[in-house]
Amino acid sequence: MPSPRPRQFDLIAFDWDGTLYDSTRVIVRCIQQAVVDVGGALPTEQAAAYVIGMSLAQALARAAPDVPPERYEALGRRYRHHYDRHRNDLSLFAGALPLLQELKARHHWLAVATGKSRRGLDEVLQAQELQGLFDGTRTADETAGKPHPLMLGELMREFGTDPGRTLMIGDTTHDLEMARNAGCAAVGVSYGAHEPDSFRELGPLHIAHSVGDLRGWLLAHA
Repeated sequence: MPSPRPRQFDLIAFDWDGTLYDSTRVIVRCIQQAVVDVGGALPTEQAAAYVIGMSLAQALARAAPDVPPERYEALGRRYRHHYDRHRNDLSLFAGALPLLQELKARHHWLAVATGKSRRGLDEVLQAQELQGLFDGTRTADETAGKPHPLMLGELMREFGTDPGRTLMIGDTTHDLEMARNAGCAAVGVSYGAHEPDSFRELGPLHIAHSVGDLRGWLLAHA
């Protein structure tokens, strides 16, 4: 017999960068450097942060409106060049791993729904401490970029759960819009890429201001 699913949500899907992974500042700098490398105007930190969570092609085009489409491939290469140089400087937020382990022990299904590429996500998930934690993952390059609901739709079909039993957690309006488009509940975190004031109109159940705050809410309400 399968284990009974606990509490309110069967499936909890996490965004990666800025939600579980402390990478926002590095990504912002890499976007800025890549745009300048191909001759574009330096994006502001706010503009670069806004596109985090989108698919890479979508994000870079939005961050570099003065770069012509024929330069997008080069723009993507320069972004990956800069990001690869900082890969070893990045890690999970403090407290994120114990939180995931606690949720797993309560028999939630855990998933990742990210704007990263499949290659990029697989690279970070090779870490020993993450082995076996996530039951499913979806990336923008194999589904659709946020806020399109395809990532969440595929995860729900994979686990046979419905929107009312699915929770999306993310640090951007793109994450919360994706959840709304999929009919799912959402929780926002304020320590990532987007200012939390922009979350409220999207109706999250909670806005967490630290990993500890997120843990407390999830253990009490998820």
